[in-house]
Amino acid sequence: MKIIRNIPMVWKFYLALPSLKQYKNGIMRARESGNLQEERKYILKATDAWGNFVMNVFGTEVRIHGEENIPTTGPVVYVANHQSYADIPLCCKVLNKIQTGFVAKDGLQKIPLYGEWIHNIRSVIIQRNDPRSSLRTIEEAIELIHQGFSMVVFPEGTRSKGGPMKPFKKGSLRLATKPGVPVVPITIDGTWRIFEEKGYPQKVSVDFTIHKPIETASLSRQEASELSETVENIIRGGLK
Repeated sequence: MKIIRNIPMVWKFYLALPSLKQYKNGIMRARESGNLQEERKYILKATDAWGNFVMNVFGTEVRIHGEENIPTTGPVVYVANHQSYADIPLCCKVLNKIQTGFVAKDGLQKIPLYGEWIHNIRSVIIQRNDPRSSLRTIEEAIELIHQGFSMVVFPEGTRSKGGPMKPFKKGSLRLATKPGVPVVPITIDGTWRIFEEKGYPQKVSVDFTIHKPIETASLSRQEASELSETVENIIRGGLK
């Protein structure tokens, strides 16, 4: 029964592909010419259009808190808790001032047609059960940050699906501290009710809180080592 109820959702999800494809040529043209600023502009247009389309399909009411804290220049590292499959399109919808890529799990690149877009928008793939591969992925993301690209990371490593927020993986904030870019903590609250609660889509309200950015360039070694715990507590404090 759940499979049948999900067929329209899956169909609509793939209907969102044209909102990405219309910007593909611009992204690739800018990438080939080495125009990173132009590439970021087209990536932002693609993710903004796609995020809005998908969240409208879900019929989700999004309550945004701290919108004034969304950066207008990058690069930055957004750090968020992870409740649902819907968190990625939600971030694309709300974080619409600068380009964002994602530190994404390897399973996402296997999704037909969507897999290539993980790379198109300058995301990186992490192998969660392979520490060496994960380290290489973080270094790849850091190199992209050095080139001016911003990243979203979910340090829990997996969805909480409505359960308690999981502890952050150690070393996840190195993504920001090594290149010395700001960290923007984000609390996502309620997305698990969109799909994970019943196994099929529901129209619900969610809260998306953008906390004040934390500068990392001048942190001491001790402060940098404590940053993950600090950010985790900020995000956890934003949950109801």
